[in-house]
Formats: sequence, C-alpha cells, structure tokens
Amino acid sequence: MRWYYKLPLRLRSFLHREKAELELSEELQFHLQNQVEEYVAQGMDAREARYAALRSLGGVEQVKEECREARKMNLIENFVRDVRLGLRMLRRNPGFSVLATLCLTLGIGANAAVFSWVEGILIRPYPLVSHQERLVALSGTVRGERDETSWPDLLDVQGSCTLCETLFVSNITGATLSIGERAEVTTGSIVSANYFDAIGVHPILGRGFERGEDSGRNAHPVVVISYRLWQTRFKSDPEIIGKTQRFDNVVHTIIGVAPEGFYGTFVGRAMEYWVPASMREVFYGGGDKLEDRGARWCEAYVRLKPDVTRNQAQQEISAIAARLEAEYPATNRGRGIRVWPLWETPFNHAGHLLPTMEIMVVVAMFVLLIVCANVGNLLLVQSFARRHEMTVRLAMGASRGRLLRQLVTEGLLLSACGAAGGMLVAYWCRHALVLLLEVGGGDVMYLPGQIDGRVLGLSAAICLVVTLAVGLVPAFQTRHLALANTLKTEASAVMGARGRAWFRSSLVVLQVTLSFILLVGAILLMQSLRKIRTASPGFSTTRVLDTWIPLVAAGYDAPRARAFQDELIQRVRALPGVEGAAYARVVPLSYESYSSTPIAVDAYERQPNEQPTAEYNEVSPEYFATLGIPLISGREFTRADDENAPRVAVVNQTMVARYWRGQSPIGQRVQVKSNWVQVVGIAADSKYSSLRENGEPFFYVPLRQFFAIEPNIHIRTTQPLQNVQTALIREVLALDPNLALSEMMTLEEQVNRSTSHELVAVTLVALFGGLALLLASIGLYGVMSCAVSQSTRELGLRMALGAGASNVLRLVLSRGLLLTTTGLMIGIALALLLTRLLGDLLYQESPRDPLAFAAAFAAMTVASTAACFLPAWRATRTDPMRALRAE
Repeated sequence: MRWYYKLPLRLRSFLHREKAELELSEELQFHLQNQVEEYVAQGMDAREARYAALRSLGGVEQVKEECREARKMNLIENFVRDVRLGLRMLRRNPGFSVLATLCLTLGIGANAAVFSWVEGILIRPYPLVSHQERLVALSGTVRGERDETSWPDLLDVQGSCTLCETLFVSNITGATLSIGERAEVTTGSIVSANYFDAIGVHPILGRGFERGEDSGRNAHPVVVISYRLWQTRFKSDPEIIGKTQRFDNVVHTIIGVAPEGFYGTFVGRAMEYWVPASMREVFYGGGDKLEDRGARWCEAYVRLKPDVTRNQAQQEISAIAARLEAEYPATNRGRGIRVWPLWETPFNHAGHLLPTMEIMVVVAMFVLLIVCANVGNLLLVQSFARRHEMTVRLAMGASRGRLLRQLVTEGLLLSACGAAGGMLVAYWCRHALVLLLEVGGGDVMYLPGQIDGRVLGLSAAICLVVTLAVGLVPAFQTRHLALANTLKTEASAVMGARGRAWFRSSLVVLQVTLSFILLVGAILLMQSLRKIRTASPGFSTTRVLDTWIPLVAAGYDAPRARAFQDELIQRVRALPGVEGAAYARVVPLSYESYSSTPIAVDAYERQPNEQPTAEYNEVSPEYFATLGIPLISGREFTRADDENAPRVAVVNQTMVARYWRGQSPIGQRVQVKSNWVQVVGIAADSKYSSLRENGEPFFYVPLRQFFAIEPNIHIRTTQPLQNVQTALIREVLALDPNLALSEMMTLEEQVNRSTSHELVAVTLVALFGGLALLLASIGLYGVMSCAVSQSTRELGLRMALGAGASNVLRLVLSRGLLLTTTGLMIGIALALLLTRLLGDLLYQESPRDPLAFAAAFAAMTVASTAACFLPAWRATRTDPMRALRAE
C-alpha cells in the first residue's frame, strides 16, 4: 500500500470518495442523486453539486447504518402486512383453512409424537437425570454372550477407568410393602450408595445414601421412597423422614423422598423405592455376598467424561476386564464387559422397543410427505381460484417476488397453526405406548414421550420445511400466469391436458404411492400379529391362571418355604373347580429368564471346541398335566422326586434329536452343572421365551431337587378368575397374613403380553396407514374438483355435442383412476423393495405376500373411486348453455 500514500493528496481524496460511493447501498445512491438534483436546481454545476451532496451525507458508515435500520423496519412492516393479508385470506376461506390446518396438525403431530417417544424412551429416558447424553450401560459377557457383572468387578472398573466420570449400580427388584393390615407387592431398585449423586437427582425431603451405606451385610436398612409412594401410601406426610416401614418384613428407616417426576433408571417401570446394595440379601434371599466375585447380579451405568466416545470407553474397559480375567481366573475366565448405548440397554424395555421406534420414524416421515403433498394440492386448488387476483396484482406492478413472499407467508401461517396443533397432539399422545403395552404384576408402567427442547426444535424445523414445501408449490405456478390471457378469460384448457395440471397430478401420484406402501406394511404386520397370537405355544393357554407369592420378602428360608409350598398346593387343589395346580420357577413367554447351563450327555461325542448348553425350568409334580404339555414317552415328576431321591430330568424333543439322534434317552444321563441327572421322560416341544423361537434344547428338573423359594403357581380351573383369585388370597392369608400376591393373569394374557411390542407396531402403522389413505383421498378429491372447475367449457361442449351424463361420469372417473393406477404401479414396485425391511418383525409371513398387496390395492382403488365420484357427479350436472355463455 505504499504506492497509495505517494499519490497527491487531491487524487487520494478523489479515490477515497469513489470507493465510498461504491460501498453505498441503493437507498443511499437514490438519496445522493436527489441531493445532487436539488443543488443543480439552486445554480451549482454538476461537479460542485456532487461534492456538496457527498459532504451533506456526513459519515458513510453512519448513513449505511441508517439505511440498514430503515430496511429492517421496512421488512418488518412488509412482513406484518403480509401476515394480515394472509390471515384475511385464510378467514375468507374457512373450509380450506380448517382442512389444511387439520392435515398439517395430523402430519406434524404424528412426527412430534414419534420423536417424543424416541426422545423419552431411547435418547433421554430418565426424567430429571443430568447429562444423559454421556450415559452408557455396562453388562458382563461370558464367551461373547451377555451376562451380568459382579460387585467387586465393578469396583475395580470404577477405580481403574480413567475415561469414566462416575459409575453406579441400579437393579430392579420387588418387595412386599406392609402398611397397616394391607400387604402389596411393589417394584423398586437396589442401588449403589452414590446413585443419587451420580445421576444428579436430589431428594426433596431428607437425603440420599451416604458413602459406605452400600457395604456390609444387611448393615444399612434405609430407604428412599418415590414421590408417588409418599403421596398415595403415606398421604404426603411432611414428617415422614425418620419413620420406619417394613419392606420384605424388615424394618427400614425412610431417609428421603425422591422429587416428583423421577421414576428411576429402568425404562418401562416406575420405581417406588430405592435401597442400598448392602440390603440385597433381604430382597433376594440368602446366598451370594457383595464381596463374592463370582456372584453376578449387577446392572451398571457409567457417565463418560466430556468428549469421550463409547468406543474409547469400550477399549479401556475391555483392557480392565482382560486384567481381571488374568488376576482371577477361577471366577473371570472367558468373561468380559461390554458398553451399551442407552437405546440398546439390555436391562429394560428400551431394547425391545428399538425396532418398533425405527419403523415408526420412517412411517411418520412418510405421513409428513403425504401431508405436504396434500396441503400443496389444496393450495394449488386455492391458487387456481385466486389466479385472477394474482394477475391483477401483477398488472398493477407487483413483482413475482412479492407474490412469492405473500404465498410463503400464508404457508407459514398454515404450518404454524399445524405445528401448534401438532404439539398438542404429541402432548396428548405421550402416554399412548403405556395404553398399548400390557404389563402385569401390579407394576406401574412408565413409557412417556419427552416433550423437551429437542422435540420442540425438531418440530420447528419440520414447520419450516413444511412452510417452504406448501408455500413454494403454489408460488411455482405464478410464473405461468399470462396477464393478457388471464385477464381476458377465466377458462382453462382441456381438463388435465396441458399446462400446470401435471404438477397437481404428480402430487396425487406421490400420495397414492406412499399411502399404498404404508397400507401394505400395515396389512403385513397385522397378518403377522394374527398368526403369532393364533399360533400354538405348545401348552394350554385357556383356563390356566398364574401368580407369584414373594416368600423371600416375608423372610422365608428354604425349609419354611418348602413347608408353605406343600401346604398351599394341597389347599389349592382342594378348591372347587380346580383341575390341577403346579409350581414352576419361570412362566413360559414371560420376562423372566430361564436357567442356562453347560451340559454333558453320556451318549454324545462333542466336536472340538464345542460346549453344549441348554436352558431348563424347575417345576413341581403335575406341571405337564396342568399346562397341557404332552409327554411323548416316559413319566412326569412325582412327589417321590424330592431332595433325597436320585436326580432326574425330562427333556424336550429337540434335545433328543440333537444329542441322542434317534435313540431313546430314557435312562440316559445328563450332567447339569456338577450334578448328573437321569432322563425319565420326553416332553413335546413348546415355546419358552418367544413365540418366534425355533426349536432349542430344553429340559425340566424337579423343583424339590433344584429348589427355588419363590416359584410361580399355575392353576387350571373351570371357575371365573375373580372367584379363584379371591379363594387363593384367602388360603394364602390363612397360612400367613403378612404375605401378598402379585397380579393374577391367565396364560393367554401372558402370551398376549409377550407380543405387546408387535401390537404397538401394528396399531401405530395401521393408524398411520389409515391416515395416509384418508389424506390421499382428500388430495385426489381436491385435484379432481379443480380439474372439473377448470373444464367447464370442455364439458359443456361435450354435452352440447351429445355426450350423456354417463359419458361425462366415465370420463372424469377414468382420469382420476388413471392417477391412482399410476401411483399404485409405482407403489407396488417400491413396496416390493421396502417391505423386505420388515422381515425380522414378520412371523410366518412373506414380505411379498400377494394377499397383502391385493388388499392394499383394493383399499386404495375403493377410496380413490369414492374420492373421484363426487366431482364426477358434479360434472354431470353441468348446464351446456350456461357453460358456453360463460365463455
């Protein structure tokens, strides 16, 4: 820049002024020109007038700032004017406004509701818990399969992990809560002492747990209760802190009340209380101690440090697990630790709902596209009615950009109203999943949608996209307006033959295509659910009741539990209408897990590196008869198969086929853990954990030989459920008035509950599919109505030349159905590709089932015909003479 300062001062001043002039805005240039003209009129020459005008402007930056402020004010005034005009237009057409707003409300509301479920169940599932974006779950692994971890292992991880900010434990448990003369089963959590501090939740009364209260065997009988329990059971007693309450027949001191809206860290269940890990023996019975490294019962969570990824944490924790395996080979051989994101957490319902949520996100986006196309079509029809207004405004000097801004503003008003209504829909639907999912056991189900800043921001983004989509569609048509032709005549060309009809038709084809895909998916899922619920589980589901009695909660040990079970089963079998009764540790198709163990079979030669495993259930005599499971050969368990008798087992058909290969297993031996058992019977295969499972090796052992203190009781009866439940409660209380029963349900209800996640997917996809069908019909009706209105001259000429009403009806219907057929052909091609994504959710149902495609095709055809019929019928009422005179 040295050359600049070597120039003469006069030349530098001139260059500076010229540079400043180049930076001036259009408004400033206009103002400058006016000043120059005024000075010239006063007698100055042009050069002097220009210099004077520049001097009068003052500082260039000051003037530019004034111009920017004026431009902002002008923009605000124009926007307010556009909003007022848009409101007048919407008020002038209430039918159109209500219909468009309703469509947008449904579309935006569907997306907001689904995203609120994703936010509240998968992304931020724990209300009031801080920094959930950095939370991950920890589970143990054994030979690559998921397992739980031990308390000492987690303490080592906590002390060695440099990438973890904090680690805490939370295990779901049940307890008998006794208040007055009433005893009920409640759900709570066994947690580490740092639980409340780690999640950033502080009790509104009292305190959380202190350091050291999770150590020592039964050393700290303290409890923090939920806000709901405090309100419902303790009547919001402000002096509750320090009072005592029996949980599982052990007196606990209430030290805190959790804040309202906090439900714990188990997705799907609302926790009623929290106790420290030192009290685990009270809630699970004797057995494993905290310091036992081989006792694997912990479910842990970790909050990572800022900017630490899950993969980095996994590498460090895997290294720690490898070190523990080397240091403690007796308990940790083949074991590792896996890090899970919250949306795949294996400890709760989030992982089960993940496939359903993925489908719902896609379906909701489909519905939004259909809504945008629908409202765009409605606006196109509306713009056709306003084409004369637009033409007059163009003729009077309005720019096409000005018309574009007005139409986008009207789209913004519509989408804003739709977004407001959509948020109301999302708020009303936030508990919809709880209504669809079935849960028993007296648990408080909690699966809410989370309406937070993320959901609001996403809804605002959707609102903006919808504004551009529905606002630019009619604006796109303004560029086709011809002033002379439009002012001269209102008539259009032949119906749908040329011009802008193709654009409206394309939107209808898009709606039909997407609606067809949703309908096919909904029908496939409905057929799959029907087949699941009608499939035989391999046992009787009718007239068999199930319940569970928490004996551990009442302080029962094994000898006392044996005596209670013997006495109760005799009393139950003596009840009127009872045809059979038996115990089982696990109910088929429930959320409970069967015992799994490596096995060795006498007659089976293992392959290298093969370790046969099988699951088993502990059952009492008469179990197979009570559940209606056929015995293929051999015998059922009897009362003689007790702890003093030789150990025996009944195996299923799949286990026989895999390990005995055509030979009879009766009398053969199987090693279960460290015990050898003799096979005494073969039971038919049934479903154990899921109706979708294929045959897996499974066997049964006598409950007395592999004792479980808290088995479920199955009762086959001819009496109504309420009668049996009342009688059972009476008999239980007669034996021990401090006991409580969980909710009683039939095995049929249990089977239905096991398919509740499929029910959610089917119900929501069916609702969205029906909504898509309705919206597509509305869009087709709007297009055909507009086409008939545009074709007054053509239809009049046809009827004047002899065309009858049937010819006109057929003409209009054929053109509407042509759009439908085009959309259906495209939809069939896309559906054949997309329905393959449903393969994992379908049960004995082909993703390309021709019946599903035919049913969706028929539904779309009927709906489209109905949508086209009214405009077609109105076309037949056209008066030829009036149509020709109007031209």
